[in-house]
Amino acid sequence: MANGPLPAGSAEVREVDADVPGAVGRMLDHVLAERLRRARLADSLFAEELAERVARFTLQGGKRTRAQLVWWASRACGGRDPAAAAAALHIAAALELLQTCALVHDDVMDRASLRRGRPALHTDLTERFAGEVGPERAGRFGQSAAVLAGDLALAWADDLVAESPLAPWTGVVVRRLWSDMRTEMVAGQYLDIQGQITAARSLPRALRAARLKSALYSVERPLALGATAAGADDLTLRRLCEAGRCVGMAFQLRDDLDDVFGDPLETGKACGGDIREGKPTYLVAVARARAERAGDGAALGVLDRRLGDAALTERGLDEVRDVLVATGARAIVESKIDRLAAQGLRHFDGALLDPEGAGPLRGMLAAAAGTRPTEAGPGEAGLGEAEPGRAGPGRAGPGEAGPGRAGPREAGPGRAGPREAGPGRAGPGEAGPGEAGPEEVGPEEARPGDAVLRLRAAHGPYASGARGGAGSGR
Repeated sequence: MANGPLPAGSAEVREVDADVPGAVGRMLDHVLAERLRRARLADSLFAEELAERVARFTLQGGKRTRAQLVWWASRACGGRDPAAAAAALHIAAALELLQTCALVHDDVMDRASLRRGRPALHTDLTERFAGEVGPERAGRFGQSAAVLAGDLALAWADDLVAESPLAPWTGVVVRRLWSDMRTEMVAGQYLDIQGQITAARSLPRALRAARLKSALYSVERPLALGATAAGADDLTLRRLCEAGRCVGMAFQLRDDLDDVFGDPLETGKACGGDIREGKPTYLVAVARARAERAGDGAALGVLDRRLGDAALTERGLDEVRDVLVATGARAIVESKIDRLAAQGLRHFDGALLDPEGAGPLRGMLAAAAGTRPTEAGPGEAGLGEAEPGRAGPGRAGPGEAGPGRAGPREAGPGRAGPREAGPGRAGPGEAGPGEAGPEEVGPEEARPGDAVLRLRAAHGPYASGARGGAGSGR
């Protein structure tokens, strides 16, 4: 592109549409080249052994799902001009660096040796010195250096958000979203490791940890960041946040299933990590709750013996798999994923979005949830497909929520929808008393975009959505 990694005109914005991961990669190339230059000025050894590893890890990233969600949320909210595109690419690249921080630290905490089919960063650093100082000292060094590598990636991510070309009030809201997201990630991770040490495995606790640790960060916050950067109106932002909340939880529940039942060649990591670490996942919590209710001592015995067994063998993992299937936990979680994905897409379909970005964004949300493709009913799009019969601005299609009101299968304020669990009782196919319904949130979380909307309202007419969403031309 004539303007380096940033689009210089509307035609180049559409070039990014054709290859968003490539555009984010070019942005990272540009940013990391400068960061490495400055790292070498600080110290050449530090730059060679640590900073360059952080840069390589980031540039060799996975699917760049979060970055793509930022881009397509911006495009769906009317982000057509180069200024909006530049802001979205800055934030998208920052999310990739934040992901590097999260993964490098996760691998240390989980004692995972593989990441994306290659040695984890701490493993790579350990092997670098194992022949010189022995495996124990090299292992401690590798873990310590990986903590620093994650910190460096986080610092670079924060720098990139601070450098994003945003209008003043928009910058305030974006930085608040970014700050909240980082805090939520740490809170969720702490609940995760605290649950391991205390064996806290209640169903509500498992859901809350999953939402904080991954669901918000993986889907809802990227959508909110992209939409805010494009100047989305309040209703559009709320709908996208609601969609992101449901899809984000489905994403995390799918990840829990893949950890136990997935193919390492596809996931890029060994199976059973959550079981070996004794992580209090929702999948395991459902299995335990159902085994307790059925008085299945054999199943409970397997879970007690195998959860947290660092030396878990493939045979032991198979025993856990058998329990997860026999108790119905796997089927329940798969069913919940499908319901959450469908509910998230109904929220999405209630938003008034620019068609240039809406179709790709809807497909990404379906893919993030990992749902099985289904045949579309009348006036309804199949998961992952474009919605040819979608309602136009100002009107709702069959089975779709119009602006400001709940659809027939969507909960309105203070009441449960027909397939949603009310307080203290389980919905159809749920594991039992005390579980959350498909929305997976408590009353204080019922409107995930409210905190952002209050912040926007506090910063004048621009922040309240005066620059509006789809079709506004900004």
